[in-house]
This record gives sequence, C-alpha cells and structure tokens, in this order.
Amino acid sequence: MIEIKRQPLVIRPNPTRVLVRPFLPPPDSPRTLRILSRILALNEDEVNAQLEIVLSEFGDRHQKIRAIFLDRHELISPILPSDRPLSEQRKQLIGAYFTNEYSLESAALFNPSIVVAPDQNGVPEGAVRFFMSLRATGEGHISSITFRSGLVHADGNVELFPASKFVSEPRPIPNASYERSLFHRKLAELGQDNPASRKILSGLEDFFTIDQLRAAVATHHRQFPEQEFAITGERMILLARSNYDVAFDADGDISERIIFPFSPSESNGIEDARFTRFVDEDGSVTYYATYTAYDGRVILPQLLETRDFLHFATRTLNGPAVQNKGMALFPKKINGHYCMLSRQDNENIRLMFSDQLHFWHESHVIVRPREPWEFVQLGNCGAPIETDRGWLVLTHGVGPMRKYCIGAILLDLGDPSRVIGRLCQPLIKPEGEEREGYVPNVVYTCGALLHHNRLVIPYALSDSATTFASVEVDDLLNAMSL
Repeated sequence: MIEIKRQPLVIRPNPTRVLVRPFLPPPDSPRTLRILSRILALNEDEVNAQLEIVLSEFGDRHQKIRAIFLDRHELISPILPSDRPLSEQRKQLIGAYFTNEYSLESAALFNPSIVVAPDQNGVPEGAVRFFMSLRATGEGHISSITFRSGLVHADGNVELFPASKFVSEPRPIPNASYERSLFHRKLAELGQDNPASRKILSGLEDFFTIDQLRAAVATHHRQFPEQEFAITGERMILLARSNYDVAFDADGDISERIIFPFSPSESNGIEDARFTRFVDEDGSVTYYATYTAYDGRVILPQLLETRDFLHFATRTLNGPAVQNKGMALFPKKINGHYCMLSRQDNENIRLMFSDQLHFWHESHVIVRPREPWEFVQLGNCGAPIETDRGWLVLTHGVGPMRKYCIGAILLDLGDPSRVIGRLCQPLIKPEGEEREGYVPNVVYTCGALLHHNRLVIPYALSDSATTFASVEVDDLLNAMSL
C-alpha cells in the first residue's frame, strides 16, 4: 500500500490579481474616433478631474499606471483627429480610455508544473527552493502562465511564498532573429515551400528579424501582386509571430510575471506548460516548457525556453510527429539524442527521439491503456524524473464517467522505450471535495519534484484549484509491476 501524504495547502483563483490589457476597438472604427473626439473636447480642468478619479480608483492596483496609460496613448496616437500638442494629463486620460483590467485567474488556477529554482542562495539546510507554473484561466476562458515560488523542506512539507498583488506582462524583444534555414524547413512542413516563399527568403540574410521579413514580403508583393505571393507572405509573417522573445524586469517577484497570449496562434490561450530543468552535455542548464497554443480552432505544440525566468524565447515545435497535446521533454539527452514523450493519437503514450530540439519526425507507442481506470486515455503528467532505478513518469488515466486519475510508469534509463514497471492502481484519484469544480472528477499535474527521496506532486483539483501531495519514491517504485 502506497502512503500518499496530502498537504493542507490549496491555491485558489484570486480575482483581485488583475492585468492591464489594451482595450482597442478597430483603429478604423468610427467609434474610436468618436471616443477620441469626446476626450479632446474636454477642457484641462475636466481632464485633470477625470484623471484623478481614474488614478484614485486604479492607482494602487497597478505599478507605474501613469506610464502604462502613456504607452497606450502612443498606440492610439496615429489616429488622433487632431495634431495639436496634448498635455501629459490628457495623454494619460486617453490611455485610460483604451485600457481595461483583465482578471487572469478569475475562473481557475490549475495544471501545475514544478522545478528546482535557478537560485538556491539563502535556502534553509535540507530544503530546496522551487518555481511552479500554473495555468491561469480568466474571462473568455483565455489561459496564460502564472508563477509561484516556495520551499520543499527536508521532511517533504511545502511552504508556499505569498503571491504579489501586482501582475505584469513582459516586454517584447523587437529584434529577435530567425534562422533562414530552419524557417524554410518549417515552411515546407506547413506546405508553404513554393516559388513565392523561396523568392521572399532569397532576399533575406542567414538571420533576419520580423521587420526585415515584413519588408521583404511588401517588396515582393509590389513586384508580384499575384494572390499566391499575398497569401504566402501572410503565412510567413504568422509563422514568424509564433516565434518570439520577451523579457521581464528583474526587480519584481516571480509571482508578478505573467506570460499572456502574444502571437496569433495563442490568441485563445497558452495551456498546460510542462517545465523541465534540462542539463546539457556541457553542464549548462536551460529550463524548457512544452505547452499548447490555441487560437480557438487549432492547437499547436510550442516550446518555451529560459535560463533565468526573466527572458523567455517561444519557438514552434516542428516535424510530422508534432501533433496533439501533452509533449514532455526528458531533462537530458539519452545516447546523444533529445527525447520526448507525446500522445499524438489521443490515447497512448508515445516516445520520440531527435537530433534537433525543435524538429521531431517519428514517434512510437510505448504504453497503452491496460487498467480499467485508464481505458479511455493514457498520457504523461510532466517531464520524466531520473531515479537510480529508471525514468519515473507520472501519467494520467481516464476511466468511466471521464474520471481522471494520476498513475505512474517506470522506463529504462538507457532505453526509455522499455517499460520496466507500472502501477496497477491509481497513485492519486479525486476524492471528496477534490471531485467538485469546473471540470469535475479530475486530478491532473504537469510535473513533480524529487527531493530527498520524496516525490512532491502539485496537482489540480477538477480544473479549478491546486494542491500538493507527496510520497516516498521507494514506496512508489516498489509498488510497480509489469
């Protein structure tokens, strides 16, 4: 019998954590011009009075709110119906009218992933500092990535640090570059390797920016106004926008950092990030997270990369094996190859290898549903965890009444295509109040942490909130059989 220790700690959605987002009607909309005209018609006393009301209501809910309003004014200024100089206060008021608050976790805070934090300075003896990502869902069911931090103590108890009341988005890095050869390969996989795309790429350097791509597309569109060039150019720009870099200011707490949908492919959400601390062959450490981008119609597996949780690069995952959800990267190369778990067929756990991190061509089924509680679907629950006895993989199984349980399998260290153990019974199943939520009867995790022979598992409660459990890893491994 495996002893699961549930911790008396639940992270619930907090609707007071609000992000400022652009509130921008279409630039060519008559409504936009009417709003601007009304603001311009106010005298300075009226402007100051209205601005003071806004600042008194919202000033303590956001950091640097005046600067935010000025930035928003800059976005709208090209369509101002007047070129007369404006006061700083009027600019701020214009910005306020084209800004709104978004409660990013008002609906749910779930599907956590946990990793050892980059900085372990000042950690109590026997403890480890962790960073945890969560899927935050708000208005319109749009999902983003939010973070928390804390300690796992020597006895396995979890201490969660308080979350800041402030949240902020990163700033985009405008000069992020794209490698022409890799860009061409992705175009080919998308069915866009044609005379138009080759002509556009031929005018670019080996590494180019999105602005240079836009300029090349515009130039060739003028020379070749055929519809093929226009459609291809649009798709090339959309691909580039799905690969981007962002950065946070270093002075904020990690709980303030929000990765909100940025590219068109993410417009309806960033879902279920599975983080892993990847150690390369030279000893360097990079944190990778596979996640699902969703635009309301199509899901697209993506890869997030960071070394410090301040600078993030988002890259498309490419190749015919990049399909469906639930990719999970191993934390190091195996026999010189990158290795990843996947679930292309929406039913079985698959394994794939690649010489290049961003390109995956083949996958093979390694585990199929076997037990009644996983007959409907079987998938991974985060990156594999290295133990002396094998790669420990938490799984999710779906059974009758779409009930989700967490299980586990063990893969051979040198050949992870060999399954050397699996649980016959669920490790964690929804019990009591855990069964109630936005999606009932579901427990789910996107990654666990091994510390002092104890596995710490943050897990979601019915797609609504998040809690923690822990188990002695030897007890778990000893309970496995073939």
